[in-house]
Amino acid sequence: MRGYRLHNGKTVVPPRSYMPLICVLLFFFLYISVNVTGFNAAVICRRAYQFFFILGQMFPPDMSYLPAIWKPLFDTIKMSLLGSVIGSVAAVPFAVMASTNIIKQRLIVSLSRLILSILRTLPTLVTALIATYAFGLGTLAGTAAIAVFTFSYIGKVLYELIETAEMGAFEAMESMGADRPRAFIGAVVPQILPAYFSNCLFCFEGNVRYASILGYVGAGGLGLILNEKIGWRQYPAVGMILIMLFAAVIVIEGISHYIRSKLA
Repeated sequence: MRGYRLHNGKTVVPPRSYMPLICVLLFFFLYISVNVTGFNAAVICRRAYQFFFILGQMFPPDMSYLPAIWKPLFDTIKMSLLGSVIGSVAAVPFAVMASTNIIKQRLIVSLSRLILSILRTLPTLVTALIATYAFGLGTLAGTAAIAVFTFSYIGKVLYELIETAEMGAFEAMESMGADRPRAFIGAVVPQILPAYFSNCLFCFEGNVRYASILGYVGAGGLGLILNEKIGWRQYPAVGMILIMLFAAVIVIEGISHYIRSKLA
């Protein structure tokens, strides 16, 4: 490989680039994916108009269906909020136990991270389906599913925040006689608290959207009537549901963005 001669007479050889190999592997796995999934661009081009045809049937929306949307919409927001709060609070001790700079026992750290990883791999719809068998149909099952997802997501984000915190103040408090919990609360918590709340709010925003489809498995909320109206091909009513969901998400995101800006 050609090198570069410096003014002091030494030759610097740049490291070998693996980009060609990476590109070859990328195209190889892309080719396998196309064959395994049965991807067909011709079918997409030929049938894509159906999507816009169905979308066109949703407008103008059925305004007379608006009174029937309010209760499922509030149910969706309530179970999203409650599930987000429960999951965010429950994730705190597990995130602490999964942080290598706070907990020195590798077994505890490994078990905590394993629990978070297992729960994070469960799709929310599957969790909601399991919850409907455990708690019955309704918003309680949806709340439980959202709490599990929030717990796994916030738990991972939080232990990464803890591990990137500056530990100088923590060690100084320990050297002055403070126990580890008190040193953690006094030195680490102030560093991670704004980012923790910001991630909790961001997760709540997403949970409102996720909760809207949990009704497909009987977990209540907007998903229940959305599934019903799509099944009956009542697309103007579907359009009204989607508009109300969009408006709710925009309002929640605006409030969340304002709160996050104050936390920054």
